[in-house]
Amino acid sequence: MAQLPNSLEARDTAFQLHSYADARVQEETGALVIDKGEGIYVEDVNGKRYIEGMAGLWSVAVGFGEKRLVDAATRQLQKLPYYHTFTYKSHGPSIELAEKLIEMAPVPMSKVYFTNSGSEANDTAIKLIWYRSNALGQPERKKIISRVRGYHGVTLASASLTGLPNNHRSFDLPLPQILHTTCPHYRTMKKDGENEADFARRCAQDLEDMILAEGPETIAAFFAEPVMGAGGVVVPPDGYWEAVQPVLKKYGILFVADEVICGFGRTGNMFGTETYDLQPDIMTLSKALSSSYQPISALLINDDVYQPIADESHRIGVLGHGYTGSGHPVASAVALENLKIIEERDLIGHVKEIAPTFQRRLAGLADNPLVIETRGIGLIGAAELAHEAFTEKPGALGGKTNAIFLENGLISRNMLDALAFCPPLIISEGQINDMFDIAEASLKAVADSL
Repeated sequence: MAQLPNSLEARDTAFQLHSYADARVQEETGALVIDKGEGIYVEDVNGKRYIEGMAGLWSVAVGFGEKRLVDAATRQLQKLPYYHTFTYKSHGPSIELAEKLIEMAPVPMSKVYFTNSGSEANDTAIKLIWYRSNALGQPERKKIISRVRGYHGVTLASASLTGLPNNHRSFDLPLPQILHTTCPHYRTMKKDGENEADFARRCAQDLEDMILAEGPETIAAFFAEPVMGAGGVVVPPDGYWEAVQPVLKKYGILFVADEVICGFGRTGNMFGTETYDLQPDIMTLSKALSSSYQPISALLINDDVYQPIADESHRIGVLGHGYTGSGHPVASAVALENLKIIEERDLIGHVKEIAPTFQRRLAGLADNPLVIETRGIGLIGAAELAHEAFTEKPGALGGKTNAIFLENGLISRNMLDALAFCPPLIISEGQINDMFDIAEASLKAVADSL
């Protein structure tokens, strides 16, 4: 990428360290600088337009340039631009948003605690779970189980939950109290002769075996995404959740549903918890909560979680935890307006209506010889490439293909060799076809070149 002296690209390279990038490559190639967005499209500083096939980072549900969200932020900035929720203080937007989320929750929840990102939400969930264990007189119950290839964030604790090697390497992670059980990806994790039903039961058995080996009295909670996102869009096999949830109940282990990606319509229901009939004790939310127009996240906790925490805060005299921006009034106001848009425009119904086209076109990518599997639900999916057939190291073929997508006007994301698709929920049927037309043509060009 050519960088003119003193251009935004050159200044970016000079002054900014990027997430999920090779810093030395960044020095050589620079970054794509996005300048504006409208609907499902974004435009770079050179005027080139792209379909944003990842909704930013799985998150811009109502699309870019939504005036109602801009207006909501402006009104709140004029009235009360900032206040906090420390000690015994509050403000209207956080109160209204907390009430709204409790009303929306697909299972009974008691309280909302606001944070600023999915990572912070999951990190705080761990802290509150440990706090609760101590409140119950169970100080040994501190171990947390998540899954290989699960993604829960990048703080010290949430990155430990994340089951991806590059989130651990050279960070001295994971923390010792975090364990990882089987990833529910049938194609890569099945044993010879094992059908999907057998595999789902084995995943549950693997979980129970881990619990028994560690000691059930030491296991506090299990964290899981209804559908894995950054681990490659892994859709659980039929019967998986029906097999796993009874194991957690059997040993009194809290279940945390990480709805950071799945929440607010992505899987065809308001929450992935509804799609898979889950019964979590805690839900973590972010991303589409505000369509990422403002940084905000939240934990929803049920009464069984809340009551011991309340007792312990009373015994100590304080719940010694909090963030400056928790329940920020501008972020809360934008989130409230975002949720109104999702409901008023029936974006859940829209997803149900267009998801068959999305999934049909996604499945059609498997006609390309590079593609060994497609998987998805609702408006989220991935096409995985057969890098082994071309003696490429893992991720090289995915990266090459993703670069061609970008050249042809489509922003996707490759998780190694899995190419993800997660467009704004407002996408039309015609735009879905446009997106996958680019993907098909790009895949064909890569296949022809090999």
